[in-house]
Amino acid sequence: MPEKRDAETRNRDFDEIYAEYAAEKAAEQAGRCSQCGVPYCQSHCPLHNNIPDWLRLTAEGRLREAYEISQATNTFPEICGRICPQDRLCEGNCVIEQSGHGTVTIGSVEKYITDRAWEEGWVGVPTPREERAESVGIIGAGPGGLAAADMLRQAGVQVTVYDRYDRAGGLLTYGIPGFKLEKPVVMRRIEQLEKGGVTFVLNCTVGEDMSFAEIRGKHDAVLIATGVYKSRDLGGPGAGAKGIVKALDYLTASNRASFGDTVPEIESGELNAQGKRVVVIGGGDTAMDCVRTAIRQGAESVKCLYRRDRANMPGSQREVQNAEEEGAVFEWLSAPKGFAGDSVSAVKVQKMRLGAPDATGRQVPEEIEGAIEDMEAELVIKALGFEPEELPTLWGEPGLDVTRWGTIRAEYQTGRTSLEGVYAVGDIVRGASLVVWAIRDGRDAAQAILEDLSAARAVAAE
Repeated sequence: MPEKRDAETRNRDFDEIYAEYAAEKAAEQAGRCSQCGVPYCQSHCPLHNNIPDWLRLTAEGRLREAYEISQATNTFPEICGRICPQDRLCEGNCVIEQSGHGTVTIGSVEKYITDRAWEEGWVGVPTPREERAESVGIIGAGPGGLAAADMLRQAGVQVTVYDRYDRAGGLLTYGIPGFKLEKPVVMRRIEQLEKGGVTFVLNCTVGEDMSFAEIRGKHDAVLIATGVYKSRDLGGPGAGAKGIVKALDYLTASNRASFGDTVPEIESGELNAQGKRVVVIGGGDTAMDCVRTAIRQGAESVKCLYRRDRANMPGSQREVQNAEEEGAVFEWLSAPKGFAGDSVSAVKVQKMRLGAPDATGRQVPEEIEGAIEDMEAELVIKALGFEPEELPTLWGEPGLDVTRWGTIRAEYQTGRTSLEGVYAVGDIVRGASLVVWAIRDGRDAAQAILEDLSAARAVAAE
């Protein structure tokens, strides 16, 4: 891996923690690829990136070609290189890793060649060879929507992206902290899309500022890429106490402050961990983001409760290690049972054990009778995952079919929904998932939209 800034230094800011590879180190690391006959790294990448090809080109110093091959299958390789959980995807399935010799650091090389591409001016504006009359409206400016916008614009389609926030990027902008993904990295991609002709309509909440029917009426096709923003809630006595906050509210406030925005909730202390004993509840990557943000805000102590053990947590093990280096304490096999104080002063922690496996094969956490203890806390952050909003109700569109989980029912690969000319991608279809899957879905749906628009144009011409 590239060198990491030491914990004491990086805890003071929100800059990325990994240094950049030098050219010779990137070539050396890329040269370790064994060029497998069956590249498991590629097959375990949701985008099926041509990883062995661009690793070989990097090893040979042919960086522009390496970037072009990387960009051919991935709309945002510099973002995936920073935030993908490579230890669970490409790197975790590297043959060299499986043989015990340490994985090729695929993500770091991907980040290196794309950052170099930006420095050298190799990253082009998505300018089409020929303009098309058809237009597509995209609801949601997160990774799925932006990936689709890029592909559609390259094909000459007129693209308008609608988003509820004041900046595009979705969770890339407001959900992921700067120490994992510095915001200029996201903003420059959005600027490229704008230069290429993509129109952004921001501060626009569908169903309030503009109806879904109105958007459908403006465009030949509509892509829904809203993501899932409804936080799963906590029960138990005292769950409504002041000082118990949602992870996304907390991370959004912190990221806004990093942009230089005035954030009243930060200034009042409501969403500020400074000087407080903090407890984060959850074991996914969002929980890791909250833990590490609280440390940087100057928390007195930061603890993370997870009801299973370390081996069974869904988050990246690399992120857990980074958090531990920075001073976080993980309380495994622990779950909240209740809360003390009108303004929270403690979490009642129930100790757990792992029982028999359920239908999925994961061991089910069971309470250990009588094993409850109080854990002092002035700020509790709920990072239990996200659920979809009730879009058919919010948008007044009962014909939009959803699953029993509330996600939009859409065709695999094409993203076609129950409504003619309406498509859906990313977390609003899959449930809370990875950025790389949203990019994959956005690219697949863009291809389906182009095919459908061309078919409709051919019929109209007959």
